[in-house]
Amino acid sequence: MVTVLLQRLPHGADLPLPAYETAGAAGLDLRAAIDAPVTLAPGARALIPSGLAMQLPEGFEGQIRPRSGLALRHGVTVLNAPGTVDCDYRGEVSVVLINHGSEPFTVTRGDRIAQFVIAPVTHALLSEVETLSQTARGAGGYGSTGISGGGTRVGGGA
Repeated sequence: MVTVLLQRLPHGADLPLPAYETAGAAGLDLRAAIDAPVTLAPGARALIPSGLAMQLPEGFEGQIRPRSGLALRHGVTVLNAPGTVDCDYRGEVSVVLINHGSEPFTVTRGDRIAQFVIAPVTHALLSEVETLSQTARGAGGYGSTGISGGGTRVGGGA
């Protein structure tokens, strides 16, 4: 268990603190700290404040992830999922929501809008080389492993 220092900002002072909704939940619920409802038209996005600033321990990050119920029922998700809150960030945690649904969606004050997962971070030592070892997959990127074993190789990226 790690300790996260939390600061309520004035516009979030009356909202419940993030909480794990069940004993086995991985994420804490973030709530909308908005003064007036925000309606997202289909395809629209908005930055929704949480009313919280946090101090995560060194070696940890906060991941802002979509809430599955909002995604399933309304097509509303976190645009940059997962969003990352670095341990040295001290500003307000906000959530970029987008409406991929077919109907307008309204966010109201106190709505649970995202999950906040605290996770360890591993820093890597990068070592530049002239060549990489060979594998059966090689440079096969997007879709290269195919569907039902008979895929078509397409270029680039991993």
